[in-house]
Amino acid sequence: MDINRQPRKFTWRIENFSSIADEKLYSKNFDVGDTRWRLLIFPKGNRVDCLSIYVDVADSATLPYGWSRYAQFRLAVVNQIDRKSSIAKDTQHEFNAREKDWGFTSFLPLRDLHDPKRGYLVDDACLIEADISTDRNRTIYWGSHEFMVEADSDKLKCKAAIDNQKTLGTKPEETTTPSPAILAAPAVLSPPGQDKANSTNQNLPTANQSETIEPEDSSGEDMDTFFTSLESELARSNTVPSQEEAKEALAKIEEALNMAPANFYDSEFYPLNQAFKILSSFDCSSTLTIEQKNELLAMEENFKELPDRAAKAVQDRNLLTEKESVKLTLNRDLERSLIKFKEAKAEVKQVEQKIAALHEQVDEAQKNRENILAEQKQIFRISKELKMELEALGKQWPEYEAKANVAEEEEKTVEAEWVRMKDFISSIKGKI
Repeated sequence: MDINRQPRKFTWRIENFSSIADEKLYSKNFDVGDTRWRLLIFPKGNRVDCLSIYVDVADSATLPYGWSRYAQFRLAVVNQIDRKSSIAKDTQHEFNAREKDWGFTSFLPLRDLHDPKRGYLVDDACLIEADISTDRNRTIYWGSHEFMVEADSDKLKCKAAIDNQKTLGTKPEETTTPSPAILAAPAVLSPPGQDKANSTNQNLPTANQSETIEPEDSSGEDMDTFFTSLESELARSNTVPSQEEAKEALAKIEEALNMAPANFYDSEFYPLNQAFKILSSFDCSSTLTIEQKNELLAMEENFKELPDRAAKAVQDRNLLTEKESVKLTLNRDLERSLIKFKEAKAEVKQVEQKIAALHEQVDEAQKNRENILAEQKQIFRISKELKMELEALGKQWPEYEAKANVAEEEEKTVEAEWVRMKDFISSIKGKI
């Protein structure tokens, strides 16, 4: 499996939590798979009286159109007094441009978060953990109330703290890839004031811490004696709860059962470890059968499983409502797109009609141009012929001039002779 897609833990320590004035707060970015993520919280609740926590795609604004990113993840608010009492919720989601963040709006009631006895705020510091996997082909079983443990690995680390919140004193934590062998083991929280959560093998003896003593071979009789003595010692050391304590424990369980399963984690009854511990130690042989007691004690596991299943069912049911809203939005967007498409189509038709009219005008102008060019050619031909005639006349012009001069002299001669003849007739007219 691609190491970049393996589950990774991100721990975010936020100090001076009660002094945060911002409506929402982002952690620094961290990489899992090929995606850059960050956590988003609403310290005073996202329109609810609960701490709201989400996983957000940090670089969504720079991703290409139509992007999507898959992740399965678990978010947790760590109980810094009793790690087993930490609140954890898991889900999976296909992130996209419309849903670039996903998580839990009602993660932890604010009254429980700020209750100093609860252990979620110690020295006004809140510790949030996120385990994220981007592997589609592998289903991660996070476990009901346990946390993935950080492996002793220097691979794939990144610092995490909130952006631009130096005045709040937030401290960065490590992001690590958990070892598969310890994914299901319960996590151990560092003492308050330390930033780093260590793996569960931190308290195991090493070669420098203790010596290994091999037990001697024992006979069956020796083992029977040992465990008989051990049973007696344990019986003497255990304090048997009173009947009143057993009734109170049973009443607490009954009151918890009166709640809706999905609301159990957010209630004051979670967890019920102490109540079941009292009932397991209480001698109820005179009032309950062995089967009834076994069934009663088996409920502890049901209290871990059933609220998870109910919360998942509520989430899936709410998901349909959310998707219906998305579907309605998409339908409206499609209707608007259809209207715009029709409007654009009508505009294109109008433009095409204008283009057709212009084509007709161009054709008519082309015909006029051809007629004018034909007329121009005719004028050119005629002009050329006239010029040729003019040139020919020019060549004959001296001859015509000479003839004209001779004709002019001839006209003078004829006119003079004509006058003489006229004068002669006049002179003889009186004589005849």
